[in-house]
Amino acid sequence: MRFFTLVDRYLARLIVVPLLSTLVIAAMLLVLDKMLRLFDFVAAQGGPVSVVWRMLANLIPEYLSLGIPIGLMLGILLAFRRLATSSELDVLRAVGNGYGRLLRVPYLYAIGLAVLNLLIVGFVQPYSRYAYEGLRFELRTGALGATIKVGEFTRLGRHMTIRIEHSQNGGRDLSGIFVMTDSPGGKSLAVTADKGTFLATDDPDTIIFRLRDGVLVHDAPGFKTPRVLSFVGHDLPIDLPKIEAFRKRGSADEELTLPELVKVGKDAGTDPKLRAATRSAFHFRMVEVATMLLLPLLAVALAVPPKRSSSALGVFLSIVMIVTYHKVNEYAQAIATLGKIDPIIALWTPFLLFAALIWWMYYTLAHKPGGQPIGALERAAAKAWIFVRRLLPFAGFRVAH
Repeated sequence: MRFFTLVDRYLARLIVVPLLSTLVIAAMLLVLDKMLRLFDFVAAQGGPVSVVWRMLANLIPEYLSLGIPIGLMLGILLAFRRLATSSELDVLRAVGNGYGRLLRVPYLYAIGLAVLNLLIVGFVQPYSRYAYEGLRFELRTGALGATIKVGEFTRLGRHMTIRIEHSQNGGRDLSGIFVMTDSPGGKSLAVTADKGTFLATDDPDTIIFRLRDGVLVHDAPGFKTPRVLSFVGHDLPIDLPKIEAFRKRGSADEELTLPELVKVGKDAGTDPKLRAATRSAFHFRMVEVATMLLLPLLAVALAVPPKRSSSALGVFLSIVMIVTYHKVNEYAQAIATLGKIDPIIALWTPFLLFAALIWWMYYTLAHKPGGQPIGALERAAAKAWIFVRRLLPFAGFRVAH
């Protein structure tokens, strides 16, 4: 007997399309939401636009770790909902395919995606998170070549101020230039020029600002009057500000891999606060991955509506349940990080309660004749919709039949 039957292959095709679609849509929504804020942040720091794409690329593993469970849930749920509403599920069960047998393919998806998610949250995401924080640091310190804002006074170091009126050709052609420098000895240099260009030098800590058609005013305590010089061309060396090195990876528990979290959490010499944070981070990641093995049961329990009903309440309820449970885990991690409760109790107790609820819902559907775990909610939703339809005519709305 072959392991994969025609029914298995049929279920696999039904699941894969909504799974991938949901995963892509969820990732795109998260990326778009973050993209707008990153554009504002990069523009405020005066950084190049290209860094936005690099920062988003480093956030993709985090978004995948959030999108994979939702994609798995909705992929299985929508596949079984289609089977139920088209009566194919009744036919499959009538020929001897129980829910346990039909869950073979969903669990293959769940195990494979759980392993993938474990690799992401355990090993890939810590490095990508560190790279993301590094880009934020470089933006703030100017290590990415922060641009001089046109029409504003920009401070370079402690002794130089620059203002540029116009910029063309991507910043290569500058016009309306004003430069002011000062030194601790009271010397000052003011320069105005019609045009200018920044040029690189062999010294990475120094650039040349080549000015054309301008006036230079040099003043010092020993001068009776400032010296004024008109020039056709003048090279002004600019010392770039020293940029401090970014911190090493591991200063935050989000940047530690799973083996590193275990190592820090078991080290008796570790600071108690850091130890609590690393232990709670480890258990949070493991709980999130373990929850994926419960999702096929939850998806099937919510996918099958009552007879003669095509309500999509189960789809809505599945999203609410998984998002709520995720937020509960985040709150439990925060409490455990403070050291107020052991991470094992804080994070695995909600998991066991959630698993018990899911098992009860699945058992009610699969092993009780006529069992419907969300039947009461379906009936309440139907009555509420009838009540709303009766009120709409009084509010001036027409309900199409």
